[in-house]
Amino acid sequence: MSRTVRMPFPASRRQLAALGERLRLARKRRKISTVLMAERAGISRDTLHRAEKGDPAVSLGTFQQVLSVLRLDGDLDLLAGEDRLGRRL
Repeated sequence: MSRTVRMPFPASRRQLAALGERLRLARKRRKISTVLMAERAGISRDTLHRAEKGDPAVSLGTFQQVLSVLRLDGDLDLLAGEDRLGRRL
């Protein structure tokens, strides 16, 4: 059974593309090849390529694995950390 992935809004697509680009640049700054990165993250090179392109079908778990290899996984703790709207409600 195939998965259906809804296309995100344009602003969300831009955010995902920017995240993918930041991951790609972080990998390159560390001089890690795509083969080695995929191996360390436990994913295929194709999945890594899709993550670095900001593909919305890539799971959050995959992004977490890539961030972990880059030692940037602490950044996940910042997501949705400040819920100003929720606190006002």
